[in-house]
Amino acid sequence: MSAAHEEPAIPEAWTDPATRRAATASARALLELVDRSPTPWHAAHTVARRLEAAGFSVLREENAWTLAPGDRRYVLRDGSTIVAFVVGSRSPALAGFRIIGAHTDSPNLRVKPQPSQSNKGYRQFGVDVYGGVLLSTWLDRDLSLAGRVLCVGSAAEAGGGRVAGIESVLVDFAHPVARVPNLAIHLNRKVNDEGLILNKQRHMVPVVGLGDAIDLEAELARVTGRERGSIVGFELCLYDVQKGALGGLDGELVLAARLDNLASCFAATEALCATPPGLGPTAVIALYDHEECGSHSAVGAASNLLEQVLGRIASGHPEVERDAVARAIARSLLVSSDMAHAVHPNYADRHDDEHAPWLHRGMVVKTNVNQSYATTGATAAAFQRLCRELDHKTQSFVVRSDLPCGSTIGPITATRLGLRTVDVGAPMLSMHSCREMCGVLDVWNNVRVFAQLFQEAPLGWS
Repeated sequence: MSAAHEEPAIPEAWTDPATRRAATASARALLELVDRSPTPWHAAHTVARRLEAAGFSVLREENAWTLAPGDRRYVLRDGSTIVAFVVGSRSPALAGFRIIGAHTDSPNLRVKPQPSQSNKGYRQFGVDVYGGVLLSTWLDRDLSLAGRVLCVGSAAEAGGGRVAGIESVLVDFAHPVARVPNLAIHLNRKVNDEGLILNKQRHMVPVVGLGDAIDLEAELARVTGRERGSIVGFELCLYDVQKGALGGLDGELVLAARLDNLASCFAATEALCATPPGLGPTAVIALYDHEECGSHSAVGAASNLLEQVLGRIASGHPEVERDAVARAIARSLLVSSDMAHAVHPNYADRHDDEHAPWLHRGMVVKTNVNQSYATTGATAAAFQRLCRELDHKTQSFVVRSDLPCGSTIGPITATRLGLRTVDVGAPMLSMHSCREMCGVLDVWNNVRVFAQLFQEAPLGWS
């Protein structure tokens, strides 16, 4: 083990009462966001409400924009992806953009378009597996349904005899309605020795009651208060109804669903809300849907959304400069924020000893020579310098050379826009589980570092 892994388990910052109070308050605020965000549509809605409370107002892509320095605005695309920004006092061509990217989606079970079925006297819903789900963690949990319902309004609501448009309505059943029951050990005697093998089609079908197949549209009409015939579609997710909590003997752990990647969304949003007007650079957060399934969609990181927003800000700034967009990109930094793999005490051999992050030890800079992460030597140095200004030490993560490496929105955005990018994240355990775990101090440090990114200090690109 390196010297870095022989340090005492309790960091000095955690022993300071004021720091502990601030970190705990930040972690509790994160849990509020997580509990209000069972789906990416709810997450984007929750972030929008937080932004509006901090003085941000919505822009629509189909409208012309008029922007001025200090403006606090946000754009919502298809209900699940949100880009927000504070316009800098200087032209982006001269001061650049400071951008934090994260994602609103998490691996889960999604209801199929024609889900209702009955089997051996049980009512069940057919589900698809979204993203890299750790399947076993979804067994024997109290699950509810949430998402969005697409409704057609009446002609009277449309006015003038016109056909009404389609409205998206957020829905959350908010109580246990489903369960994926495990098979008793008496009927699978070797499961503890040979492992649990789950077939996604046959073994992950949740039970939602007893009797004949349920009329889901009728249930959605009841929950939304709409006419059954007005419902023309839905996108629904299963989620664990257990609320997030602080745990550990010393209250140092955050225990919740969807920390990957709502913890990064929370930190980015809080940092942007704390950004005062009058700073030179334009501060931006981009919180995407569909990262967990590859980002290749109209609302994913591979879409044109961020490119268009940055272009409209640069070209619409009062101090318009020649070649504003290209010059702005060249002066900018994207911090791609996605949770990082902390070393697991029971599986420490799955890490490279010199690159095994600990909880409560600082933000993690992620590097991959094959570009699964977009970090370069220059962008890592710029990010670490920002951290040093807060006396914050960073950690490094490199996946073992004999294991495949995951990826993030970082390489996708860097490729599409040519943005200098660094991939970072707070360390966590149980990634992609139905319930995950991170450190209280790391939540607070994440917000502090991102707030520092949005300040005036130059990046120093040569």
